[in-house]
Amino acid sequence: MQPVPYFQFRDFPAGLEAQVQQALLDTVAGRQYVLGPQVEAFEREFAAYLSAGAAVGVGNGYDALVIALKALGVGAGDEVVLPVHTFIATVNAVLQVGATPILAEPDKYTYNLTAETAARHITPKTKAILAVHLYGQVCQMEELQRLAQSQRIKLLEDAAQAHGATYKNKYAGSMGDAAAFSFYPTKNLGALGDAGAVVTFDETLEAFARKYRNYGESQKYNSEQVGINSRLDELQAAALRAKLQHLEAMNRERQRLAQVYLQELQNTGDLILPQTAPHCGHVYHIFNILTKYRNELQAYLQEQGVGTAIHYPVPAHLQPAYTFLGHRAGDFPVAEELARTSLSLPLFPGLTEVEQQRVVEKVKAFFGR
Repeated sequence: MQPVPYFQFRDFPAGLEAQVQQALLDTVAGRQYVLGPQVEAFEREFAAYLSAGAAVGVGNGYDALVIALKALGVGAGDEVVLPVHTFIATVNAVLQVGATPILAEPDKYTYNLTAETAARHITPKTKAILAVHLYGQVCQMEELQRLAQSQRIKLLEDAAQAHGATYKNKYAGSMGDAAAFSFYPTKNLGALGDAGAVVTFDETLEAFARKYRNYGESQKYNSEQVGINSRLDELQAAALRAKLQHLEAMNRERQRLAQVYLQELQNTGDLILPQTAPHCGHVYHIFNILTKYRNELQAYLQEQGVGTAIHYPVPAHLQPAYTFLGHRAGDFPVAEELARTSLSLPLFPGLTEVEQQRVVEKVKAFFGR
């Protein structure tokens, strides 16, 4: 029997792969390779999809975070409140602009940053809150918006895992002062390599991002600010344009697969299944379960030919790179418990019913031993 992969690229919906390949061929035939018509069109189409002001294509999701932070004026001497339970890119970006990351516990049910937790860390040095829409679930944004406004600080969304997720009919990435997206290939909207975007309604922030991504130039050889080279590639933009047309369908499939797991695995062993907060949409970039037998379950599933992943095995505050922040084991018990108990099950567009049922059967078999 064939193994069930944790993730695999498949032609879903049927014909999408051919559409992407044709888009690439058309772009090559157009012979404009850097900041050309494909990037411009994708920026327009992605902003329109989100009902946002503008999207600025950049090289990757990490650069999107850095550029957004810089555009918001975050720099040396500033503090940024962000969840400790996140991928390290979020922390690195804050450090990259010279600011201090102030880590906060995630909510123990949704694993997202909440206004209640973030408020405990606000100081006169706080310049921004960085809300990460983790695993595909949108943060409870109204409370975070009110907190940011009352403290007169910026609100930045890290929407790298939440393409197409909504909160009260508003898309992730359209509710903060700015947002950063990654289009890493495995994302809900994924390119064929690294790619990212900064999204904002603020024309000043948009103008900064457009110049900063391209050496600080407003036009060729006219440098108005010190910038970097982080431009969305024309070929990646072409692929993203083709895939954007199917994002809603792919997300619906992820949600359908998630509902199968939620129904089939309820009351199984000590499993804690994903919970969604009121009004918060979930597009299940990751289907995360918790069990105190995580390591044993992962090893058993591997023996049975079922791939899994852990998001994330070491919390940010215990990473060797961040010892200078002064944290130690026990400082963030919720995040540390998540690191010990989290396991991500296979879930991706194109996962078959037979494959998913095999995952379910093997998980149940483990707890029935």
